[in-house]
Order: sequence, then C-alpha cells, then structure tokens
Amino acid sequence: MPLYRSIRFLFKGMFKTFFRAEIVGIEHVPDHGAVILCSNHISLLDPPFVGSFLRRKVHFMAKEELFRIPGLGYIIRQLGAFPVKRGGVSKESIKLALSHLGEGHMLAIFPEGSRKNKGMGKKGAASLALKSGATVIPAAVVGKYKLFSRTSVVYGKPVDLSEFAGGNSEQLEAATEKIMSAIYGLLAEKKKQLSN
Repeated sequence: MPLYRSIRFLFKGMFKTFFRAEIVGIEHVPDHGAVILCSNHISLLDPPFVGSFLRRKVHFMAKEELFRIPGLGYIIRQLGAFPVKRGGVSKESIKLALSHLGEGHMLAIFPEGSRKNKGMGKKGAASLALKSGATVIPAAVVGKYKLFSRTSVVYGKPVDLSEFAGGNSEQLEAATEKIMSAIYGLLAEKKKQLSN
C-alpha cells in the first residue's frame, strides 16, 4: 500500500501539472464496499487517471503481456492490476475480479474494452455487478490528454441495475446499455458545459 500511495501521488501531480486535471462528482464514489467504476476508454492513461484522485485503492485488469515486462509487471501489480489474456477475459480473471469485489474492494472496468470500440459496451461489467451486488459508478473521461489542456474525469451517481437481477442474456444486454447510457450521458453533459 505505501508504494500504491507514492505512485498515486506522483500520478496526481503529473495529471494536475501537465493535463490540468479537473475532478467532478467524486462525492458519488462510495468510501467503502464493493464498487465497479465503469468509464469510457480514450487512452492508456485512463486507468491511473480515473483512480489516482480517489481515496481508495482501485483494482483493474491489464493485458497479460504487460506483466512480462521487467519492472513494469511488479509496479502495475502493486497498483492493483491483475492480468487478462488477449482475446477475452479468462475464468481466472473473472474469479479474481469477483474475489476483489467479495472483499469489498473497488474495481475499474472499461466496458468498451478497447479505445477503438467507441460507444459499444461489453457485458462483463454488468455481469460482475449482478453477480457480486457491487455498486456501479459511471465515469467519463473528457479531453484528449493534450499537454497543458484540461482533461476531466466526471463521476456519476450509482446506476441501479436491480431490475436486471435475473442476469440472463437479454437482461445483461439491457444492463450494459444502461451503464453505457450513464457514461455517455456524463460525457455529453460535460461537453455541453465546455461548449457554453
């Protein structure tokens, strides 16, 4: 945990200095209990950006290949990352994610899956939320991480998925759409504010 706090402090300084970080709605993020933070995905910087300003440690999935890089693997593991294989989330990754949530931790997930998959959400976040009973907090990263230009992260109110408790395929689809709608609602609202 000391290493996590130190690296988080460095990231916060970097984001404030180089990207004029703006944090909105942080009061919506619960201080305890299982939480799944669901955000849009625009850059490799998204995981530390959405997590660095929160008081709690945030766990997230990272490509398995990153853990093979000397030094980097150790650092990102200390930062709460755990490996996921290319081409899909393994049963082991799902078990580990559910284990983190079962222990009352916070997990960050990017439902789009990839930075190229704009607006389309995969069902993993909804499935984990329904299986674990975790609180789902939508988040939107707004900006382009352009040096000395403002980049914002907006945290929204919890998304209520109780109507999808059965968790069949159609319900997972609908729950995923509700999560993505919340994320893109935050994104649209923030962009509207910036354009006024």
